[in-house]
Amino acid sequence: MGLVTGGAARSLALAACLVTAAPASGTGGGRRLAALYLQDGRRELTGADLERFPGAGVLWCRRPDGIPQKAAAAWLIGNPSLVLMNAHNFRNRQLEVTRTVADCYFQIAGRNYAFVPDVLELGVEPEARRLHITDDWALLRLAEPAEARPQPIPDPPNLPTGDLTLPVTMVSPAGHENYRGQSSRESCAVRRIDPPSEGAIRRARHDCNDGYGGSGSGLFDEAGRLVAMQSASLSMNQRHAFDIEFHYGSALLIEGRLHEALKAQIRKSDSAVPPQGVPGESR
Repeated sequence: MGLVTGGAARSLALAACLVTAAPASGTGGGRRLAALYLQDGRRELTGADLERFPGAGVLWCRRPDGIPQKAAAAWLIGNPSLVLMNAHNFRNRQLEVTRTVADCYFQIAGRNYAFVPDVLELGVEPEARRLHITDDWALLRLAEPAEARPQPIPDPPNLPTGDLTLPVTMVSPAGHENYRGQSSRESCAVRRIDPPSEGAIRRARHDCNDGYGGSGSGLFDEAGRLVAMQSASLSMNQRHAFDIEFHYGSALLIEGRLHEALKAQIRKSDSAVPPQGVPGESR
C-alpha cells in the first residue's frame, strides 16, 4: 500500500480498521448487506475443505461487557502454537491500541485456546506512524499447543509484479457478515500484484467477495499453497463490478518480512523445546 497516495490510501487504510469494528457473520450484529461483486460464488466450508486447508481458525474477542464476539479469521501456522492474523485486530490506522491480546482467544477444531498475553509481534516497523495493507500482520502464541494440524509455512510465492490472472480459493473460516454461513470459501482470482512496499511485501489485488469479519482469510493457489492473507476491501459492502483501481480486495503476500518472522518464530520455538529425556519435558 506504500505506493497508493491521497484519497485511495486513506480509504484503504480506513477499510482495514472498519473490518474489525463491525460484527462478523453469526455474531448477532443484525447487518446483512450485499456481496461486493455482481457474482457471489461463496459456499460453506466442508470437512474436506478443512482437511485441504489446515490451520483455519477464528479469532474471538470480548466486548467491553465481556461477551465474546467473532472478530476475524486466523491461522495456526508452522507449529501447533503459532497463530497468524491481521495487525488491525489490535491496532487502528494510527497504531493506537484497540484491543489487548488478553481480551481474545483462538478457536480451531471446536476448541478454544488462550494466547500468551505478552506475546504480540506486529508487522509495523518501530518508526511507523500508520498501518498499511502490507504490514497488516500479527503473530501470537498459544498458551498451550492446539490439537489441530497447522498450515505449513509456504515458500514465498514466485509471482511476477503487475497484472495477471492467478486462480485462487479464498478460505474464510470466520465467514462474512454479508454471507449467510458461518464460514466460506470461494473460487476467485488475484488480478494484480503491486510492487513491494512495507517489509518488502507486495499487495495482491483480487476479485474475491469479502465482508466484515473476512479479514485474515487465506488465499490459496490451485496447488493448495497459502499465497496471501486478506487485509481489507475498498468500498466495503457496495455491490459493483470488479474494478482494478476502485473496487477490489487487498491481500498481503506471504513473503518479505512476514515470511522471515514466521521462520524466526519457528526457530525460537524449536530452540525452547527440551531434548528427549530431559526432566520436565512436555509430552
